[in-house]
Amino acid sequence: MRTPDIAQARPKGFGFELFGNIRSPTEATKSHIIKGIFARDETSAWVGPPGSLKSALLADAAVAIASGSDWFGHRNKHQTGVIYFALERADLVRRRLLAIAKSKGLDRLPIAVVPAVVDLVRPESVRKVLDTIADVEAEFYGPDYDQATSVGVLIFDTWAKLIAAGGGDENQAKDQGAIFANLQRIKNVTGGPHVALIGHTGKEADRGPRGSNALVGDVDMLVTISGDEIKTASITKANDAPEGPLFSFKSKVHEFGLDEDGDPITVNVVETADAPAPMSRSTKLSANQQTFFRILHDAGAAGLTLEEWNSEAKALGIGANRKATLHDLRKALEDRSMVRESAGRWRVDHAS
Repeated sequence: MRTPDIAQARPKGFGFELFGNIRSPTEATKSHIIKGIFARDETSAWVGPPGSLKSALLADAAVAIASGSDWFGHRNKHQTGVIYFALERADLVRRRLLAIAKSKGLDRLPIAVVPAVVDLVRPESVRKVLDTIADVEAEFYGPDYDQATSVGVLIFDTWAKLIAAGGGDENQAKDQGAIFANLQRIKNVTGGPHVALIGHTGKEADRGPRGSNALVGDVDMLVTISGDEIKTASITKANDAPEGPLFSFKSKVHEFGLDEDGDPITVNVVETADAPAPMSRSTKLSANQQTFFRILHDAGAAGLTLEEWNSEAKALGIGANRKATLHDLRKALEDRSMVRESAGRWRVDHAS
């Protein structure tokens, strides 16, 4: 019996790439937009508690990306268009964009705001988003645009509203998974834009995004915003970037003018700020802080999960009745740079 001619067979399955055709990292560099932060065909999540200026920060990023400007010291490698899907507070988004552009002396920018309820839980909703992107690109670049001039960044504000719009639940991994599958479909059709998601942290901000932890696994970079007057944006998860602080910033009030009553018309934007000084390690630890630190120190290089660490502390009578006590103890050690978290496990900082 004649062996089938494999070379002449018509492929009917998924596309593939042979190992011999895979280029090395030096030959196939990542397509950066803002180097080290926004890259094509990736997804980032920017999370923080209420009042953390996360939406103001991403509005600032949109202006930098669209104008070709560097952003908080990170180089702009490719000026590109931005679509900001404002699922809530669209008017606030518009005012912020105008304020930021005006403060930088910018006029026309390839930024579009979509003030709509966007449902990405169901696959059939993908077509509506694709049509929107095509319409915006035609406005930006004319009817004969190609992928070289396509929109490079899509911002969705907020993640919770994006899930709720389709009747999903942010506590359910299956609903989050459905959205990420549809986002990938959009990327595949549109040349791989960067998708930036704006979300909320949970009750304990240092434990990551609110809801299912599927978000952490599905994004290429997770940026957590923390701080009081001075905020710090820190990479808390990344596929190919170091974890740690990115930059610090603070609120700045922009005044447009006066309303009919003579009161100022204002909006909060962001500006760079020096990072807050860490609490000195030499500051004396309380007895409970010392015990809490010793538990982790004795765990060695393997470290402990947060649950294991808390459980051992409770066994010693620390924080048995108040969860907040354990949180405060951990924050005190973290503020002194004595402990750190990586891949879900806490360890004593090597410099301790």
